[in-house]
Order: sequence, then structure tokens, then C-alpha cells
Amino acid sequence: MKRLLIGLLLFSTLFFMPGCSISPKQPALHDFGLPVSTPTDKTPPTVTVDAPTWLWDNRIRYRQLYASSTRVGFYALDLWIAPPPELFEQLLIAYGNTRNYSLVIRLQDFEQQFETPNRARVVLRFSVDAYSDNNHQKVGTQAFYLERPSATPDATGAVNGFATLTRQATDKIQSWLAGLPDK
Repeated sequence: MKRLLIGLLLFSTLFFMPGCSISPKQPALHDFGLPVSTPTDKTPPTVTVDAPTWLWDNRIRYRQLYASSTRVGFYALDLWIAPPPELFEQLLIAYGNTRNYSLVIRLQDFEQQFETPNRARVVLRFSVDAYSDNNHQKVGTQAFYLERPSATPDATGAVNGFATLTRQATDKIQSWLAGLPDK
């Protein structure tokens, strides 16, 4: 009984000491980094990003291809600050240069894929429909598939990889739009 009492006293002293609390670790929230600033006098472009329902949550997805290619996992302590389609849409709007086309983007893949436990890549697959100013005439459609190795095989590697990949995607979209015929 004396040992139990001493144990409780020691536990309560350690647990309730100022600055020494046991609390669950809070998830880290991520985005794609600072957006490119746009002039305030310019009307933002019309960009809509659509995606399957499973991409409309803020969990960072990964797939261990070497173990089970059909199983999707999520990082417990790292989350997007908003769903990836929303973050991608905001980045495209902030980037700004759509040559006055309205864009409809269909996001299809947005995940980190592990080939081995120590080697991963981030994958981004989407298509873009460009419409003329009146939003009634489709000017063109283009599919994009981008991937890049993750610097580290973890959530940090996924976040940093997607920050780079989404900026590459905006560059690819702008290059494609530049090749469309003038209206």
C-alpha cells in the first residue's frame, strides 16, 4: 500500500507540475507554400477544380505499392489545411495567367506512392478544359500526368513534393494555354 501511495504521489507530482503536461501531439497543417502574388487591379481568372469525393478531405494520402497497390493510407499527424482540390484551385487563381480562358480542371490522382519502404514519389494527374470568355465554347482539352520523387519517404517528402509539383502543373497549364489559338 505504501508503494502504491508513493507511486501515485510521484505520478501526480510529475503530471501536474507547471510546464510538464502530457498532451496528445497536434497534427501539423500544410499547404503548397506562399502563392504567387497577383495584381489587385486584375480580375481573377475563373478556375474550377473538380475531383472525386475521396480527394475532398484534408488527409495526406499515400499508397504502398510494394505491399498492397489497392490499399490507401493516410498520415495521422500531417494534414492539408484544406482539401487538395481547393488548394490547387487557389494556387491557380493566385498564379493568375489563364489568357482570359475559363478553366475547368478535373483532378484524378493526388497521392504519394511508395515503390519500396525507402523510396516514394508524388503523383498528380488531372485534365483541363479551357473555355472562351462566354463559357459556352470549349477551346481545348489537355490531360496532364506529373510525378516527382519524394525527397524523403514520409509526410514531409509528400508535402514538399506536392508544393513543387503543383507549381510545375501551373507552368504546364500556362504553356498549354499559350499554344491555343487566339480567340
